Amino acid sequence: MKAVVYHRFGGPEVLAIAELPEPKVNLDGVLVRVRAAALNPADLGVQSGALAGMLESYFPVVPGWDVAGVVEHAGPAAPEFAPGDEVIGYVRGEVEHRNGAYAELVAADVRTLVPKPRALPWAEAAGLPLAGLTALQAVDTLAPEPGETLLVHAAAGGVGSLAAQIALGRGARVLGTASEANHAYLRSLGVEPVRYGEGLAGRVRELAPDGVDAVLDTAGRGTLAATPDLGTRVASVAEFDVPGVTPVFARLVPGDLRTVAELAEAGKLRVRVARTFPLEEAAAAQRLLADGHAPGRIVLLP
Repeated sequence: MKAVVYHRFGGPEVLAIAELPEPKVNLDGVLVRVRAAALNPADLGVQSGALAGMLESYFPVVPGWDVAGVVEHAGPAAPEFAPGDEVIGYVRGEVEHRNGAYAELVAADVRTLVPKPRALPWAEAAGLPLAGLTALQAVDTLAPEPGETLLVHAAAGGVGSLAAQIALGRGARVLGTASEANHAYLRSLGVEPVRYGEGLAGRVRELAPDGVDAVLDTAGRGTLAATPDLGTRVASVAEFDVPGVTPVFARLVPGDLRTVAELAEAGKLRVRVARTFPLEEAAAAQRLLADGHAPGRIVLLP
């Protein structure tokens, strides 16, 4: 099979195209023909070696955790899926090796997969698993009640936009920080946009004079410092050592992944795709991801 690999830690420059054997399938696993693989900021972190102290890596590594594809083969202890089933998955393992999603085929444990939402095209479906899990678990952590106001930082981003939609679906009012270029998109979701920059806290208070009930930071880079004391419940998926802020780390909870997929199937979650690339241009895709200004998910199409 064709795959994107790296033989040493580094940035996009270490990626190369290689021909690899088809991955072996465990008894309780399935082999998936990849139709789309979404990039995540975590890909860059793992690839850089930043997590080398926590995550074993065996070179060459095939990166990528988010996948959408079609089951080609199911192991004898994997009755949940059959050849031809369309699936999405968060296929992160405990070890980084030749089994990531930047490839034509990926072997996956059935616990990492759920049926693909039929309402989503392949590229959008691939962008759902990790961002969707993170968004759902962050909203569950903050638990906004109907009628409460949630402020989402970077609300037009992959996690932020999904968290905003989930909170809106639960009856919350959502304010979202974003660049002005993304305000029309946020309004289309039902989010009240707030412009980034100096005076941000004042602009939030114009919309919510008594402050907000909860704040979700999906941007990091000191964003929470721009809106101090606005909400009593604060969580972040990007800053993990801020006093008074609850960190949210995405966990593969099969029920949560199924919930996210069901919301998308019901038309209650939209995934914004900025651009797609072929596998051969994975390095260019990662450079666009690292730039941080793409208006939506970046996806590889094998």
